[in-house]
Amino acid sequence: MAANTGQGMNVDNKTGASGNIGTDFAARARPDGHTLLLGSPGTMAINPWLFAKLPYDVQKDFLPVTQLVSFPQVVVTSPKQNIKSIPDLLKAAKAQPDKFAHASSGPGTTSHLVMELIKADAGITMIHVGYRGGAPAMQALMAGEVQTGVEGLLSLVGQIKAGAIVPLAVTSLKRSPQLPEVPAMSEFIPGFDATAWIVLMAPAATPASVVTRIAAEVKKALDDPGVRQQLDAQGATVIGSSPLDTAAFLRGELSKFKRAVEISGAKAE
Repeated sequence: MAANTGQGMNVDNKTGASGNIGTDFAARARPDGHTLLLGSPGTMAINPWLFAKLPYDVQKDFLPVTQLVSFPQVVVTSPKQNIKSIPDLLKAAKAQPDKFAHASSGPGTTSHLVMELIKADAGITMIHVGYRGGAPAMQALMAGEVQTGVEGLLSLVGQIKAGAIVPLAVTSLKRSPQLPEVPAMSEFIPGFDATAWIVLMAPAATPASVVTRIAAEVKKALDDPGVRQQLDAQGATVIGSSPLDTAAFLRGELSKFKRAVEISGAKAE
């Protein structure tokens, strides 16, 4: 984008409070198109339901610009388990609901809530075990502490290729080009679609002409073969949606993850 526009661009990582600090900073920025937010399911669709009080309002303080990419999550197990498919997983969970456990990168995270949606839609019960991040969760899976889990495709490519982790399904509506032989969860639960994603947001008072221009420049950058190749290699599905389509997408994700948070009972202080 910098090369195409002649406008320098910097990434300013403002961490803390599950992304709320950086998100609030972007919400209060001057609405001139020079400060934008990279939003995720956590900050844009989960935190509004997870926290009793937020310093920002997703729908009032921001304008959607574009969805850049989505990242399929993967339902996985260990070779130590006698589980080769989603039907095997559902059968095993139903047989031992008080012992069958799934790992996540922590309560209220995408990996936790995607599995909560799967459990609810499949009519099964599992014990949730939250870890401090995706890596410890997958280590616990490989060690046999838990039987299954959900994690982002990007984090699992090496372990899947090495045979240390067995992929059972991707959580996107369609199969992932990176794992074409692995079925989509929608093949077992019709219509199921719960992924991680990145959206670009602008402060609420940003002029519509500025939002439209930025969305067009993002689309141009995403269509660059070199950029697309790098994103494909990371397991990303390139989107580049319009502001209108992005707004509709976010409304759906807010509703989806509200249900997931309610099902899980997760709360953040």
